[in-house]
Amino acid sequence: MNTNCFFKEKIRHHGACPFVDFMNMALYDPQHGYYATKQHILGKQGDFVTAPELSHLFGHTFARQMIPILRELQQQTILEIGAGSGRLCVDILNYLQKHSALPTHYYILELSSGLRQQQQQFLQTHFPQFKDCVVWITEWPTNFSGVVVANEVLDAMPVHRFLWKDEQVLESYVEYCQQTHELKEVFVPTQHLQLEQYVRSLQLASDMQYCSEVNLWVPGWLEGLYHSLNQGVVFLIDYGFPRHEYYHPDRIQGTMMCHEKHQSHPDALYRPGHQDITAHVDFTFVAEVAHDLGFSVMGYTNQASFLLSNGILELLAEEQEKDNYHALAQQVKLLLQSHEMGEIFKVMALSKQFTMPLAGFMMFDKRVSL
Repeated sequence: MNTNCFFKEKIRHHGACPFVDFMNMALYDPQHGYYATKQHILGKQGDFVTAPELSHLFGHTFARQMIPILRELQQQTILEIGAGSGRLCVDILNYLQKHSALPTHYYILELSSGLRQQQQQFLQTHFPQFKDCVVWITEWPTNFSGVVVANEVLDAMPVHRFLWKDEQVLESYVEYCQQTHELKEVFVPTQHLQLEQYVRSLQLASDMQYCSEVNLWVPGWLEGLYHSLNQGVVFLIDYGFPRHEYYHPDRIQGTMMCHEKHQSHPDALYRPGHQDITAHVDFTFVAEVAHDLGFSVMGYTNQASFLLSNGILELLAEEQEKDNYHALAQQVKLLLQSHEMGEIFKVMALSKQFTMPLAGFMMFDKRVSL
């Protein structure tokens, strides 16, 4: 059975399911989900490009921020959550090795077996010197102290879709249409208490019809991370907004986007299992949950400010004698420009038992906007 037929048949047989369950299945089903079956996800051959794929200077700049943190900790370890192609891992380790600051271990928490195999092959083929340092895990480590990096992880979590209409909270369900033999989205009064409470807390206008998303996986995920971490700093890098921008009256269709072969569109029911499905991050919600758990929110800024504060232009200048300098400069522009990745991507730092100021937020700390 091909992937498209699998999702249609499953919903036809079992009945309509909440959108959050459909998205989880479309992305993570072990036989037919996008992350389980897609061979090429990142890069020119894949569906989208992430910052580490654009330039090694992204990883080098983050490594520059990590060095003073690691030196303050009793354990010099790094945990990367969802490591993509493995590019960020090797760029960080290359920079740390050059500056005599290699961690004792670099853990990669990767749930996708396909991506895990690609990462292992990539390191074994091109960077065998790190084979004793990098360790793959499939669950939160225990008694972990160190630096945690999650680049474009939160946006890939399944979300609840809702419709606020006539002062009612309606929840998105996906059902099979007998007439068209296709999947379709319907909105029904929600039975999900947490979703109901959250949407009502947004205080949307009573006469407004408003569709958007809520990531209710965030609390459980952050709780697992908090209990795993003894001491250290967590860096969350993703595209998103503070709540007042996320649920702005003009953003009446939400933020959900799908990506396939570098084309983007908002139809999550089109080719499930073949396309990535994402939603922007509500960083206010992340900060509130983190604070309630016991994390300190150490900083929040856009990607451009974080990279500039940590000296990405200095790192670029060090490579000006190289033949590919012009290409590197163009890559850095994409990372920094406001209409590219510079503004839409944000960096948030959470800490536990760690208070040293972080250079990345010295230029422009936007915590007041949360």
